[in-house]
Amino acid sequence: MVLGEAGVTFGEKILRLTVEHFDVIIVGAGLSGIGAACHLKMQCPQKSFVILEGRDVSGGTWDLFRYPGVRSDSDMYTLGYRFRPWRDPKAIAGGPAILNYIRETAAEYQVDKAIRYKHRVVSASWSSEETQWTVQVETSKTIIYFKCNFLYLCTGYYDYENGYTPDWPGLERFRGKIIHPQKWPNDLDYANKRIIVIGSGATAVTLAPALAEHAAHVTMLQRSPSYIVTRPAEDILANLLRKVLPDNTAYAASRWKNVLLGTFFYNIARTRPRVFKWMVARGVRRQLGKQYDPKHFTPPYNPWDQRLCIAPDADLFRAMKQRRVSVVTDHIETFNEDGLLLKSGQQLNADIIITATGLVLKLISGMQLAVDGVPVDLPGMLVYKGMMFSDVPNLAFAIGYTNASWTLKCDLASEYVCRLLNYMDQHGYAVCTPRLNDEDIEHEPVIDFNSGYVLRSLHTLPRQGSKTPWRLHQNYVKDLSMMRYGRVDDGTMEFKQAPVARHATASGR
Repeated sequence: MVLGEAGVTFGEKILRLTVEHFDVIIVGAGLSGIGAACHLKMQCPQKSFVILEGRDVSGGTWDLFRYPGVRSDSDMYTLGYRFRPWRDPKAIAGGPAILNYIRETAAEYQVDKAIRYKHRVVSASWSSEETQWTVQVETSKTIIYFKCNFLYLCTGYYDYENGYTPDWPGLERFRGKIIHPQKWPNDLDYANKRIIVIGSGATAVTLAPALAEHAAHVTMLQRSPSYIVTRPAEDILANLLRKVLPDNTAYAASRWKNVLLGTFFYNIARTRPRVFKWMVARGVRRQLGKQYDPKHFTPPYNPWDQRLCIAPDADLFRAMKQRRVSVVTDHIETFNEDGLLLKSGQQLNADIIITATGLVLKLISGMQLAVDGVPVDLPGMLVYKGMMFSDVPNLAFAIGYTNASWTLKCDLASEYVCRLLNYMDQHGYAVCTPRLNDEDIEHEPVIDFNSGYVLRSLHTLPRQGSKTPWRLHQNYVKDLSMMRYGRVDDGTMEFKQAPVARHATASGR
């Protein structure tokens, strides 16, 4: 250990002795983190805050994923921020356009100046005596500590370092390239190459037609089908409204139209799955005509047991009709030198294999949390209003909907955090903690999905309760009523003032 001007040296890292304090620390400078900062700037202008971002750029998911065709799988009138209109004519937008929107929003609201890049949050510890969090952060050369009164985690829900790839037999035998979309190489030349995309989710459905524009042929290999619906890339009504109404009015109208339509079709899918299945199958059959094979488009589960896939402007089906994309439904027996041998005995040859096989869930980016020295056991926690943990003070997290646009819920969560902070200031409170005080609450899985990436990680996630406010509604209208207009002091949230000693210290400064 060496003590120098910069601090204490531990191995290759320097521990900085000075500690910065902020009212709020936001972790993550992606879609939800930038939105959270803007809400704070607008609704809590008296609060100091900083955004800690582990990567060297902002944008989160929309900067990380660089594969061809990367785009939203929901419309930008609901994926966009409530407070800043989406002005691009395309409602189903490409990744670069979404990234520009996020960064332009950060610049417009001047929250980009609050971002500390290459600041990876490792752990956070709450002290009831100090009524604040101590946050440990690693940079390339230093270990830094920050303190804050409120911690807001906007880190997403998956591992940014690695995606999920099954351990198939014979992987090492394949002579071509194997690529996971999360690690897409910038210099990949796939022109006139034979490509296999393994997967049937949103990434595979996006990749296949995009790759087919230059590849010799693309085969989408799936173990089982997904529900795929077509949707126009441009929202004709939204574009028309923008021509005749002020920006904010047109945007709000388009947003609510899509919220209500999405809720309507989701309710049909859940209450009348046979009707919804028929509607989806009819749409695919209409697109493919004689090429339609129900084997490839009839999932073994009910609609919204997994997330639906969108084919904007029917791009996947158009590529199939042009014989540039084919779909194979089978299981992998083994990889070999030339490609894949399937359980049916069919051989698929390829130059490049893309493993669009899903994400690895990693809630709060793997941070270690502790309350008064006791580690927080996430699987033992209940989720309060879909954004806080039971018995964990002054901490919120931003997680979007599984059945609608991510930002709809994150906007509500940020609004609620601001309401909560202002309420505490108005009443002289320093601490807010969700407390489970209803013995009749039953514990249930936090996500009602049977997607592989969810099932693989359920044991690591907190749980939800059987009643409000511990119940995740997955319904924007219900959440809007509860979070924007419901009582902050709802009988579940416990409020406390700072200890007397701290009051004395503060008044003596």
